[in-house]
Amino acid sequence: MADVINVSVNLEAFSQAISAIQALRSSVSRVFDCLKDGMRNKETLEGREKAFIAHFQDNLHSVNRDLNELERLSNLVGKPSENHPLHNSGLLSLDPVQDKTPLYSQLLQAYKWSNKLQYHAGLASGLLNQQSLKRSANQMGVSAKRRPKAQPTTLVLPPQYVDDVINRIDRMFPEMSIHLSRPNGTSAMLLVTLGKVLKVIVVMRSLFIDRTIVKGYNENVYTEDGKLDIWSKSNYQVFQKTWLRSYIKLFQAPCQRCGKFLQDGLPPTWRDFRTLEAFHDTCRQ
Repeated sequence: MADVINVSVNLEAFSQAISAIQALRSSVSRVFDCLKDGMRNKETLEGREKAFIAHFQDNLHSVNRDLNELERLSNLVGKPSENHPLHNSGLLSLDPVQDKTPLYSQLLQAYKWSNKLQYHAGLASGLLNQQSLKRSANQMGVSAKRRPKAQPTTLVLPPQYVDDVINRIDRMFPEMSIHLSRPNGTSAMLLVTLGKVLKVIVVMRSLFIDRTIVKGYNENVYTEDGKLDIWSKSNYQVFQKTWLRSYIKLFQAPCQRCGKFLQDGLPPTWRDFRTLEAFHDTCRQ
């Protein structure tokens, strides 16, 4: 059976206490109005002083009377019982020093990430079950030293096939231009230009990406001898992030959560893979 909070509050006294608070605020306001108005509407100085003192004392007595009434009603209101349905975890939100020990907010964040992890783990499990390995009893008994290693046949694709795949990708995305070269013989190197936003150097090993260097559109991507520079990084932190085709609007699209173009000096560099909406790294959670 679920726990029930026993609220032992005198509702009638509670209503009267609210009225008493309003009366106290009114009497305090009259005190300040009296001080603001000062001594007026009397011909002689002595008359003005006596009238001001009498009026001020009456207002102070009203404040004292309303305050005593409020204290009396507060004792009749009562208070809720200390039974919490969340047991000890319900006390975490009562931490008086949230900035130093934000345990409650961290637990909520961990709970959200746990749900996401469980969801993605379920998807990964379904994909792995579709690609389950089947081994015979004879294969399981063979020693690891004697077992021949499987040759990675996907790494020995002919260069013409790789060039054809790259050309099809180039035609699929007209906002990107891809220039393919083979300076070292077999390994392909791509120079990808995304609008006037950035340039990317991609070192391929057959159809596998071995290295990726992202630089700004105005940065130099060649060495002194005219070859593609595959070692030096960009001088800008924003281009050291993962690059995507949706970066065509890198400096034009604001963050979909906070609505800002810059946060900590960086534009929204993370993209939702389904909708391609832009988010800052700190706003995507």
